[in-house]
Amino acid sequence: MKKMLLALAALSFASAAFAAAPEAAAPAAKTAQQNKMVTCNADAAGKKGDERKAFMKTCLSAKAAPAMTPQQNKMKTCNADAAGKKGDERKAFMKTCLSAK
Repeated sequence: MKKMLLALAALSFASAAFAAAPEAAAPAAKTAQQNKMVTCNADAAGKKGDERKAFMKTCLSAKAAPAMTPQQNKMKTCNADAAGKKGDERKAFMKTCLSAK
């Protein structure tokens, strides 16, 4: 009976050691939300109380601006270059600007 209890105790300790080993060996990568929390926390340095709470709320809920496509970038540039032009002159300018490579 004593041998059986001793073997059972040894087995439970061994299984606990094997279960803990993989977690300690490879830490999990941070998620996007965890990275955002680290960044917002660093930006909130010096803020306290309600001011910090409000800042963290807006910082963590903010969404990253989607990247513009090359066509959108081209449209933005051509639009800025067309400032001051009106009517047919602007239309012709935008047509040539947007079709240029």
